[in-house]
Amino acid sequence: MTARPIHPGDVLHLTRAASPQFVKPITVRVIREMKNQHTYHGWTWIEAYELNAAGDAVAKRELFVLREGLHRLAAAPRQAAPVRSANPTRVS
Repeated sequence: MTARPIHPGDVLHLTRAASPQFVKPITVRVIREMKNQHTYHGWTWIEAYELNAAGDAVAKRELFVLREGLHRLAAAPRQAAPVRSANPTRVS
């Protein structure tokens, strides 16, 4: 994944290839890459939402990861919120 930069909204699957901390893999949606944090070559800090199996955010995390170990997933389509009428009808 080193050829492509990390963008907000990217959905990543993190395994031990990304960091030894991911013995149990997780899926995250990137909020931002924290480029102002100096790290070792090939590593980066990201701020992300951890996702559950349904694709819902369950925790906000700051993660130190190896760029080459990141696996980008196709983002799951999100359902839009129901449209509310500007003038709701009252039933009396």
